[in-house]
Amino acid sequence: KTKYSKLIFRKSDTVPEELHQMVQEGFLTLQKHNCFFQDLVRIKGKDFVTPVSRILIGNPGCTYKYLNTRLFTVPWPTEGYDIKYCSPQIHNACKALIRLNDYLHIEAVKALQGQNFFETKEIKDTTVIDREQNFATSLTEKGSVSKDQSSSCVPEDDYISLKNRTSYNLTLLNYMDPLQMLYLKQEPYFGMGNMAVSWHHDENLVERSAVAVYSYSCEGSAMEESNEQKLKGRDPAVWHVGLKVAWDIETPGLAIPLHQGDFYLMLDDLNMTHQHCVLAGFSPRFSSTHRVADCSRGTLEYIFGQCELALQNLQTDSDSMALSLKSLETAVVKQVEEIHNEVEFEWLRQFWFQGKRYLKCSDWWLKPMAKLEEFWRKMEIMTSLVLSEVGREEQIEEQRNETISCFLLVLTERQRLRKEWTAR
Repeated sequence: KTKYSKLIFRKSDTVPEELHQMVQEGFLTLQKHNCFFQDLVRIKGKDFVTPVSRILIGNPGCTYKYLNTRLFTVPWPTEGYDIKYCSPQIHNACKALIRLNDYLHIEAVKALQGQNFFETKEIKDTTVIDREQNFATSLTEKGSVSKDQSSSCVPEDDYISLKNRTSYNLTLLNYMDPLQMLYLKQEPYFGMGNMAVSWHHDENLVERSAVAVYSYSCEGSAMEESNEQKLKGRDPAVWHVGLKVAWDIETPGLAIPLHQGDFYLMLDDLNMTHQHCVLAGFSPRFSSTHRVADCSRGTLEYIFGQCELALQNLQTDSDSMALSLKSLETAVVKQVEEIHNEVEFEWLRQFWFQGKRYLKCSDWWLKPMAKLEEFWRKMEIMTSLVLSEVGREEQIEEQRNETISCFLLVLTERQRLRKEWTAR
């Protein structure tokens, strides 16, 4: 209660049976179609393959970046988007995950509210209970407060903030069979045993947003808990989530057993103040980890906007159709070349580096990627136009030097990154 109060744990019997069934079938479908992949990630300049296999499912055009690797969502069925799936089963699996997402969103809202009431003990009247019940429904239906609810209501700003911090835009699905792993690291501080995922904070999330994790371990009859003698510490046959206070090994760590269909929520700033790890059991396990990813620089909408901004500096002569630059101002050149790098290294190379795998689920990303490639080709032309402009005699020396020095920096970075990506 004192050190881990923002962790909420729910046993599987609190979740509707029909939802369990849909989601668990979805996991098995995705696995049957070979849709889980190990990622090549980069830590301290070295590349590693993750022991866990993953797939990202979420809002169309959303991406999630971790350890220098950008994952692209397999879009879940979303109104207003034309999404073609490779099979009806994959469509159903994605549909099940958006259903789970909606359910966990409401649970996170209720839990956050519960915490607020718990912390502010001033509220003693019965409006609390009504508000609890109204809240989840009004959030899911309207997303805001109806004005006629009396002043006993949560302030509108709180509603919006709660909604923003619990509206999961994607889920990162994980799969691992520990018996296929030759070597698993030991948990180093509390003797918690084999780790499937080491101590970490989840990155690239909206500040103070909740994380929800649904766990499905394929526990067969042979895999039930090892009842020999009750060992000291945790049962090694059962999967657990481990938590510790960040940068602190004095406070005892926490290991919570995860059985088929259990879920937990990390509320508010728990992901920042604490670290978590996943402790492997004996049976294979799937998990669906729902996040509010910080997509400020990670959506298609954003990167298309950047491209349009860059291409404003390119003009076509109406007679000769020759291309030229509108401005050679240092700031403009620098901005265009930085966007050029962003398109190439944050999007095109990230996608094609491991992007063909998405085609096992849907070809949704192919069109936007072709469009980004077109933009990139135009930016390549813009780079060569800058080069030929600064080479011309009539350039004022001072201006030319300024343009060259800022331009060189971005080009050097581009060259360095191209080498690094070729090696990867």
